[in-house]
Amino acid sequence: MCFYLLGGLVILLVCGDLLVQGGVALAARYGISPLLIALTVVAFGTSVPELLVSIRAALSGAPGIALGNVVGSNIANILLILGLPALIRPIACMGRTVPHNMLILMATSVLLIVLSFIGPLGFW
Repeated sequence: MCFYLLGGLVILLVCGDLLVQGGVALAARYGISPLLIALTVVAFGTSVPELLVSIRAALSGAPGIALGNVVGSNIANILLILGLPALIRPIACMGRTVPHNMLILMATSVLLIVLSFIGPLGFW
């Protein structure tokens, strides 16, 4: 079991590096901003595993797994993927972006909690 975990982490590291290198090459080849490539192509590439897990969970009749996957992924992205680099080196933000986005993040989190207590979350 430990072998699979370590093997998966190594494959994830190699593929993540290839994805970033491919994104940089794509931006250079077409003269597009690397930020735009990161916000679209690379973001989609990193979200595919969560998408597949959520689709499989929904098709298997376990929508709670799909919801937990989305919420857990967002929490991990905010705390780990944004937080750890910010601990290493401060991240520069422009203008009022951070307070505005933080307000939206907190409002949607509270809304999710409130809706979860009201009743089951569903499509209809």
